[in-house]
Amino acid sequence: MSNLGSKILLLLLGGVAFGCSITPGRQRYIIRTVIQEWKRLSPKDIKREIRNLNKSKLIKKVKESDKSFNILLTDKGKLKAINYYFQNLKIEQKEWDKKWRLVFFDVPEKLRKGRDALREKIKKLGFYELQKSVFIFPYECKKEIEFVIEYFGLSKCAHYAVLESIDDDSYVKKVFNLS
Repeated sequence: MSNLGSKILLLLLGGVAFGCSITPGRQRYIIRTVIQEWKRLSPKDIKREIRNLNKSKLIKKVKESDKSFNILLTDKGKLKAINYYFQNLKIEQKEWDKKWRLVFFDVPEKLRKGRDALREKIKKLGFYELQKSVFIFPYECKKEIEFVIEYFGLSKCAHYAVLESIDDDSYVKKVFNLS
């Protein structure tokens, strides 16, 4: 699938997120973001890619009585969009607010594959491993980490915390090149 196809799936997934969002502020944010992204795409390219996505059964077009149509993600399309988002997930590193983000988990042995995959992903996102199942990061990343934890189905045994301070953080500051 092309980058444009992946982007269209993500934008449609944004529509799903809008439908699931319960706060007006979050809905406004989703609408603004989706509109900005759609405006960046060429109408000709969108039409071509929608045809391709429809053929691949990642979306379906539903004709309305007024001859317009809605584009809906299929379950296969939702899964593809979520996997694409997961693979390309990055954490924006804004100015450090002097707080530490901690991810810690105690995952049962029967879920070892999920635990190992979680460990690998948070390392790739830039977390530093303080202990075997305790990772630290200096920048805001709650929504990204909640997504990753949910992606692996580990929400009952993996947790995110924000700390004002940790004892003797000079070494960790060096790891992240912080003053």
